[in-house]
Amino acid sequence: MKTAWLAAILMFLPQPQQQPLPDVAGPLTVELQGRTIMTVDRIDYSLPGQTMVDPDKLAKLIEKIDRLTYVPPKNAVIGDSGGIVPEQPGYKLNQDLFAERFYAYFYSRGPERTELIRSKVFPQVDSELLAAIRQKPIGSYATYYNSGNKNRAHNMALASKSINNYVVFPGETFSFNRVVGKRTTERGYLRAPVIVRGELSEDIGGGICQVSSTLYNAIDRAGLQIVQRYSHSRHVPYVLPGRDATVSWDGPDFAFRNPYNQPVLIRSFAGGGTMFVAIYSSDTIEYKPREVPGMSKKLPEEVSVETEAGRDRTP
Repeated sequence: MKTAWLAAILMFLPQPQQQPLPDVAGPLTVELQGRTIMTVDRIDYSLPGQTMVDPDKLAKLIEKIDRLTYVPPKNAVIGDSGGIVPEQPGYKLNQDLFAERFYAYFYSRGPERTELIRSKVFPQVDSELLAAIRQKPIGSYATYYNSGNKNRAHNMALASKSINNYVVFPGETFSFNRVVGKRTTERGYLRAPVIVRGELSEDIGGGICQVSSTLYNAIDRAGLQIVQRYSHSRHVPYVLPGRDATVSWDGPDFAFRNPYNQPVLIRSFAGGGTMFVAIYSSDTIEYKPREVPGMSKKLPEEVSVETEAGRDRTP
């Protein structure tokens, strides 16, 4: 869809009236900071039987270069020591300027070299904003687990890190699956060979639902708007009945919306047998907290479960 949109814009860019001369051999060398990104040849980007640029092919080339050279911005975050780690800008290809240079190369003869020009991309969360919204705790929740179950504890810590320092802006909807991402071995998630009694475990990423359930209760205490939440088919002991939020990459998600006029900050930590989530905002926020009962520090009992078909896959 994006390529078609870019191609449509390129069609309306004025192409030079001059025609390429017969002797047009030679590539365009595309460089970034003195390093060659790729080389392309004008003949591969012309319309069939014509001496004009094919806008679809050029649009795909621009998107490819953009993917190769894009550097995402980094939000300011609260570091492990409690101090603010400043934001870092990202960089994105100046597509219009590259298109102009490509046209100039296309309608000239011989080889050319061009240095890519990129524009800065600024992060949403800078140090000033983060300093303002870390001031006031508006909701928190803790659950407990057996830290001796190394794989499950590892998965929880990994998912907890994904949501830590996340800022939800006014009117924005937070999706647990979108923010945490797919739970795969490539991303560091492990098989969890034991489950909490009553909870059916998945092969990869077992324990993730305790993270989403802890987040749900903290969010509910902060009075944020619950958009999507599903309970397990059976009771799970790390939260009270009806207070869980099951998630699965190809299935249920947990989502909430920030209805307030201030951003909210998620702080999350899993370690030492405690899963903890706190929600913060600025001192000026007007919020309506809800009453949510807390959990006992007694560790849930764990039991190994194996069936002929293998371990069940619901977190």
